[in-house]
Amino acid sequence: MTDALVPRAEDFDEIAELLALAFHGDVDPDLLKIERGIFEPDRALLVRDGATAVAHAAAFTRNLAVPGASVPAAHVTMVSVAPTHRRRGLLTGLMRRQLREVRDAGREPLAVLWASEGRIYPRFGYGLAAQRFVLAGDTLGLRLPDPTPAEGTLRLDRPAPHRAELARLYERARADRPGWSHRSEPWWDYVLADVKGLRGGATERRVLLHEGPDGLDGYALYRTKEDWAGTGPRAEVQVGEVVAARPEAYLALWRLLLSIDLTRRVSFSAAAVDEPLFRLVDEPRQLGAQLADALWVRVVDVPAALAARRYATDVDVVVEVTDDLLPENGGRWRLVGGPSGAECAATTAPAGLACDVRALGELYLGGAGLAALTAAGRVRELVPGTVAAAAPAFGWHRAPAPMEVF
Repeated sequence: MTDALVPRAEDFDEIAELLALAFHGDVDPDLLKIERGIFEPDRALLVRDGATAVAHAAAFTRNLAVPGASVPAAHVTMVSVAPTHRRRGLLTGLMRRQLREVRDAGREPLAVLWASEGRIYPRFGYGLAAQRFVLAGDTLGLRLPDPTPAEGTLRLDRPAPHRAELARLYERARADRPGWSHRSEPWWDYVLADVKGLRGGATERRVLLHEGPDGLDGYALYRTKEDWAGTGPRAEVQVGEVVAARPEAYLALWRLLLSIDLTRRVSFSAAAVDEPLFRLVDEPRQLGAQLADALWVRVVDVPAALAARRYATDVDVVVEVTDDLLPENGGRWRLVGGPSGAECAATTAPAGLACDVRALGELYLGGAGLAALTAAGRVRELVPGTVAAAAPAFGWHRAPAPMEVF
């Protein structure tokens, strides 16, 4: 068996076969054409047993919205091991090497991923930084506030003709929502790809556009899936993403999505934990919300990462960090920051808090509370009063809310 090698672009089809095997799916040729456009072979690691690909991990080069900033982050993806080669340390070797390479490159202070199983990645220092609600509810009888005269107008179309408008609005909204990743042109190809074999019996994707006083200020990507019962229609609206720059646009989009003729159900897998929809509908439990994990963050460079984000209130705290995989992160770090910026540097001053690098990842996007992590024993308060003083700073006015699985 070979050590992990950087694959060639022409190895992509074989890697796709390995991923399909590991994740119990089929390779779709139409989807492969799109996925090839975002694959970065120079950021991938491939292990072969003879001529056969048996393990793989990769990363995408993207920026991640964090509290008050946009930060380069290695978007870890395509991690898989063949069923015949499990329990041989291949995943451990790939993840350790990948982290070391990200750290040594010095470009990305963070790595981020979606976990197929939450128990896998904490041992590599990843912390659950963002959660989401998966909605699967009944819409019959669900009510929203009445429209206002200033709401604007709605249009329905296919997404492709509006791609440039969607990209501009998404990037505008992304600045205020931790957890959203920047989308390059190849990423918009991927996001808007509408492979028929993956629709699961639903319609083609449609876009609902909201025009306000200054032009496009909201959109929703969705499908519908036909269904009938003995009592009549019960089709489902499958919402992909909702982006709105104004409350009026957000309300108008959801009002239509929840009231499309012949539909009785709605599904949405990327609802934020502070989703405004819960505060608008007259019966929020009818949305059938189920809490799920989303983004896992790994702090790769402690001082660079802590200095890159902004803080809700002024903070001056010394944190003692342990990191078994990247020892450079270990030690005491003094963080001085606030809403306008931050600095972080090594110090010999006494620490007020102590934690491992995984806990820092959980705190990083502002979704996990410092007090909750302390209560769980994940952060230790070394100086009484430090948690109460620092906790508000690590929060943010909006919860992290990842938009797409990568």
